[in-house]
Parts: sequence; C-alpha cells; structure tokens
Amino acid sequence: MNPLKQYIIPFVGLKIGKHAFNYAIDHTFFDQFEYSLVKNGNLQVFLELDKQETLLQLNFNIEGTLNLTCDRCLAPYPFQVKTTECQIYKFTAEDLGEDEVIALHKSDFEIDIAPLIYEFITLASPLINVFPCDEDGEKYCDKEMLDKIKALSIQEKEENKETDPRWEGLKKINKN
Repeated sequence: MNPLKQYIIPFVGLKIGKHAFNYAIDHTFFDQFEYSLVKNGNLQVFLELDKQETLLQLNFNIEGTLNLTCDRCLAPYPFQVKTTECQIYKFTAEDLGEDEVIALHKSDFEIDIAPLIYEFITLASPLINVFPCDEDGEKYCDKEMLDKIKALSIQEKEENKETDPRWEGLKKINKN
C-alpha cells in the first residue's frame, strides 16, 4: 500500500465551494521522499480547498514540530513549525509556465498534494541548524562535542601562530 495515497484528492466529485481536509505528518511521510533533509516530525496539516468554476485554491496551514539535528554539536532538538501557504490550480488546455499557478487539463480528475506539503515543510525548516547552540544551549546542546570543537580550534590557532616571514614585509607596507 502506498502511504502517500491519502494525499491524493479527487476534485471531480467535489461540489463548488470550500472543503476541509486534515492530515497528520510523521516519519512515514518523510520516508517516502528520497534524500529528504527532514527525517522525522509530528505535524498537522489543515487544508482548505476552495473549488471554483475555473480554478482550485488550496490554503495550507501547517503546525507542529520537526526533529532536527544541530549542525554544530550534532545534538537532536525540536523545531517548531507554523506556516501558511497557498497554491492555485487553474483549469486550462495550455501550459501556463508559471510556478505560482499549476495547470490542470480536462483529463485531470485528481491532485496529489504530498509533494506540496513536503516542499512547504522543507521551506519552513532552517537552512542551517544551530538553534540549540545559539539560543537554548543549556537544554539541548551536546557539551562534550562543543568542548572538543573548542579545543581543536584553539589547537589550530596555536599551530597557525608561526607566520611566513614573507608576510612581515607585506604588513610593513600596509602600515605606511
């Protein structure tokens, strides 16, 4: 059974107007996307689909927690996500060539929102994960790892103290 099958909405049978859908997102969702940057989380997706004569407007409200790993100390930490997104599908025979509006042809009868949800969650997650070390280090940081990083950086600075004598001549020029 395909775990992403529940994210396919057959819009042909829906009446014109607003329709609500709710989805729970966890690790089984992220496992379906190869090379996913996000591996685990517990999120709720509230979708309002507004079906009109010529288009579908999807309003996403995504809230929950992603389980991320700090890039600095490698400690796991929870990251709160709260985002709202909108996607428009337009009924047309031609390709629109736009990212904001997706074309639906006459033969289409359903839409797959799983890639959209994955994209919105990935965009809501930070590009660089250093939250615990910067803000709430007491709670999540791996102190042992941070001490090792600090010791290695001090050792590297001491090794670099010996400068090349050629640089001394250039420093004198810069002072004049």
